[in-house]
Amino acid sequence: MTTQAEARADPLPFDRSIGFLVRDLNRAIQRHLQARLQAFGVAPGAWYFLRVLWEEDGITQSDLARRVGMMEPTAVIALRGIEAQGWLRRERSGTDRRKVHIFLTDEGRALRQTLLPEAHAVNEIATQDMSEAEVAMFRALLNRARASFPASE
Repeated sequence: MTTQAEARADPLPFDRSIGFLVRDLNRAIQRHLQARLQAFGVAPGAWYFLRVLWEEDGITQSDLARRVGMMEPTAVIALRGIEAQGWLRRERSGTDRRKVHIFLTDEGRALRQTLLPEAHAVNEIATQDMSEAEVAMFRALLNRARASFPASE
């Protein structure tokens, strides 16, 4: 019988590594999504900001950066590019001048109708060989695995 310490010392083939498999799947999904988004002139970085803003328009710049997992100074640079595209506008808070709120423009809001079907299509490619029950189980297992780690990571 193998002890836990021995099991941890065993080689971990890529096809048995959860981390590798999730990363490899994520890279494939990102590649396919990026190709689809570029057809509409949307950079991959802009996608993450748009996704959050479609759900919560008007959040602060710092909250937006945190939600997309980016340091605020880096987010500011990315947001400038998205603003130059005409998809969002920044507005300083009337009550706290240190805060900047990010709002979608009409053009930024309209992108939702164009881009979300592309994201759905990529998800469908990833799960095309799974039944509806398997897809539901896959999502549940991914969510359960993610919940095993602290939220701040």
